[in-house]
Amino acid sequence: MNILPFTFHGAALAALPSGALHWAAESLLVVSDLHLGKAARQARHGGAQLPPYEVRETLDRLAADLDATGARRVICLGDSFDAAGLDEELPKPDLATLARMQAGRDWTWIEGNHDPGPVALGGAHRAAVALGPLVFRHIASPAMGEVSGHYHPKARLVLRGRAITRPCFLMDAARLILPAYGTYTGGLACDSAVLDGMMGPGAEVILTGPAPCRIPMPRRAVAG
Repeated sequence: MNILPFTFHGAALAALPSGALHWAAESLLVVSDLHLGKAARQARHGGAQLPPYEVRETLDRLAADLDATGARRVICLGDSFDAAGLDEELPKPDLATLARMQAGRDWTWIEGNHDPGPVALGGAHRAAVALGPLVFRHIASPAMGEVSGHYHPKARLVLRGRAITRPCFLMDAARLILPAYGTYTGGLACDSAVLDGMMGPGAEVILTGPAPCRIPMPRRAVAG
């Protein structure tokens, strides 16, 4: 697996191709915005009738990252489920897969805006977690050394003459924002007004994909 090591507030971290974050010294894997059950929720409310295979694909990717890293601790940075209560409605095989991944691991569910209440699954349920120099929560705040999710950042750029859009990590001197990990998720361009205004000077992106790479964050064009 190609990973991209980097340091954030003194912590030696690694960006995985999937969009997960690995902190080897803490045996910790961090993922954000799995949005499990999104297809089922949309179908229930009259949306597109999509087969709920995104749950299986997301869980398979998570299992592979856990195997590759050997992580014994997991933090899910909120919006793990697309709505409150969906943790009780996933297909039984998917719930069994999730239970196997949790077994023997210190697992924490951070509250998100889609799943604000405690989930029925095992593990701890927190609004935020402080660990060493870092603090983990769902939505970015002005805190230093903060790791969050919520915005599903994506970078739009041209590589070798070809325009691409790819989920990405965002990082500046204060904060690190993870991409959405779930298969069935949209994204917000990192040069949008929201993210451009949030990220400080010198902000960078780490593109996900087979060979994660680190580049300056694309910014909004300034009218001349």
